[in-house]
Amino acid sequence: MTIVGLDDTDSRERGMCTTYVATRIANRLRAESAVSRLLLVRLNPAVEYKTRGNAALAVHTDCDSARAFEVARDTLESLSETADDRTNPGLVVADHDPASIPDKVSAFARNAIRDHLEIDEAESLIDARGYRSWHAGNGRGRIGALAAIGSWRALEEWTDEYISYREPDRWGTPREVDRESVFAAAERGYPDVWDTVDRVEGETVCVPHTPGPILHGIRGDDPEAVERVAAAIDGEPVASSQRFRTNQGTDAHLREGTISEVRDGWSYRLDGRVASAPETRRGGHVFFALESLADHADRDTDGDRRAVESEPERLECAAFEPTKRFRDRVRELRVGDRLTVCGELARGTLKLEKLAVRDLVETELVTPTCLECGRTMESAGRDQGYRCRDCETTAPGKSDVPLERDLEVGWYEVPPCARRHIAKPLVRGGFDGPVHPER
Repeated sequence: MTIVGLDDTDSRERGMCTTYVATRIANRLRAESAVSRLLLVRLNPAVEYKTRGNAALAVHTDCDSARAFEVARDTLESLSETADDRTNPGLVVADHDPASIPDKVSAFARNAIRDHLEIDEAESLIDARGYRSWHAGNGRGRIGALAAIGSWRALEEWTDEYISYREPDRWGTPREVDRESVFAAAERGYPDVWDTVDRVEGETVCVPHTPGPILHGIRGDDPEAVERVAAAIDGEPVASSQRFRTNQGTDAHLREGTISEVRDGWSYRLDGRVASAPETRRGGHVFFALESLADHADRDTDGDRRAVESEPERLECAAFEPTKRFRDRVRELRVGDRLTVCGELARGTLKLEKLAVRDLVETELVTPTCLECGRTMESAGRDQGYRCRDCETTAPGKSDVPLERDLEVGWYEVPPCARRHIAKPLVRGGFDGPVHPER
């Protein structure tokens, strides 16, 4: 068996798509050998120099490795958008059965999905294994190409995406896709097929807006279902199509962590307690602070929170404007709610992808009312409680009253229009607790 890995062939402005290049390589190889599968591997979404989806591709074939390298190199040289100086394609070809990938190569793949790697790390491992390789520009694409080779052993969970491509003379022109057929097909395919549309925003999520060759991409857990949904969409002619095995929708990028140990450029799943009331700032972004559960806090007689031993570790969390209605869930949080949050840390702020409400504060402390006249009492002075000036009644401190909550315990997520390719939709299941999926 031979594995062909490739990455970084597309351009943010000029188009092209690495999945299309991989499909072209696979089609050429099929003319003379068998191709068992194509992999679409989403790498660390926090990498600064990535394209939007940060995808690397692998082709598994029984073609001789020397011939596979020749075919792949010729295809990359003819299709890669090297006129864009930010495009640095890389090709790596390994003479391996996918199930027998060396441990160091599979470990490299896992690190590429959760960490930041350097070109020299890929070069050293490629040389040590004796793999064939080619690159253009600075060769950064070899990082993803090598990660794609190791991914079959590195990852345990896979989903599917069925991608339909446009006729080349239509690239760069508006896509002709019938919206009603997309929504109807998405409804029939759900929940095995997900993130095809955003029903609330009225957006066809599966149809890209970039100038590249993709007409639409259908994601799901059932390989036959994704193909059925794609076939049910009306629109312009489909030039070709290809189904990929992928780590999309798996949360493979998340790592367990603690608030005190987080670092920029990594994505986390963290437990904590809401430490500040959600605040909507300019642009419609919503922020709140999360504190570590290890920093136990009490309430004093006036209801002010105070750390028992030291100042608590805090982390700023944000639901940015593109997450749309998810921000309404965040705005409903209250100080003291216990959460699990998931997202990428950038510039010291966790960019929320989903959160789980574990425990809700059920009461709140309010200024007491006079039992005689029903008016709100006033402070009687520092540490002296409250009093009613008219009735001369007193109260030792604030009153604990029931708090009405619109939020429920369970998982909440950003809507499909804002979901990262690699983030796991709640509808896929496997979460610890109730879920409230977005459609």
